[in-house]
Amino acid sequence: MPRSPAFSDFPSSLHLTITPPPSPSDQSVNILLLLHGLGDTHHPFTSLASQLSLPETHILSIRGPSPLPFDLQGYYWGDDIVFNNSTGALDYDTGFTKSVSLLTSILRILTDPNKCGYPLRNVLLLGYGQGGMAALALALSLPLASSPTENPAVPDIELGGIISVGGPLPSFFSPSKPKSLTPLLVAGGSSHSLITVSSLKMLREKFENVEYVKWGRSGDTMPKNRGEMEPLMRFLGRRMRSRKGVPEGAVEVG
Repeated sequence: MPRSPAFSDFPSSLHLTITPPPSPSDQSVNILLLLHGLGDTHHPFTSLASQLSLPETHILSIRGPSPLPFDLQGYYWGDDIVFNNSTGALDYDTGFTKSVSLLTSILRILTDPNKCGYPLRNVLLLGYGQGGMAALALALSLPLASSPTENPAVPDIELGGIISVGGPLPSFFSPSKPKSLTPLLVAGGSSHSLITVSSLKMLREKFENVEYVKWGRSGDTMPKNRGEMEPLMRFLGRRMRSRKGVPEGAVEVG
């Protein structure tokens, strides 16, 4: 039986919050990792964790590994800071070696039988923007480096699932590796979105199971109402393990 994660399990250099299941009597079966967007922190997603109110699930909101420069507020998941020459905005797709290393170390702690002992299949990720891209990069980096299976012809180990809101596939993955078995839900706006026809095609070339949710509005912000949140919650409901089932209404987001 898994042991609930505690702050003492993780290095002091890692900034995160841990939200336990809503009922004190619930024994945790699942882990959900929340990864914020570019220029944000983990604190808004800590509020989201409380709103989700997921039974039998510990939710960890993780801060990106690097602070923005020039006295800008917030953190990011990429390997570098690059400004788009056309728009002047920060580029999302700047490599994810640092974040994959960070997230892999977290997975090892969560799945180590001598520590938390969760099956990898019971670990899910929800990322926004660049955080979603980091989650995708992590899935495509499996098997873990410590795995005895290093043959690239062997399919990936399966995570419970990934939700990427407005986060397309990072550009540095080659098509040679077999498709990831980790189920994926990707969501974005109907216009002015990074989730385009071409980005969906690339995702389907790398992931065996891809579900797409297109909102009837512009832009790739996080869900703004229950209707937009429902497809994400249905995905979590299908993929999360439970000893007693999910109570009706437990997934409502205010």
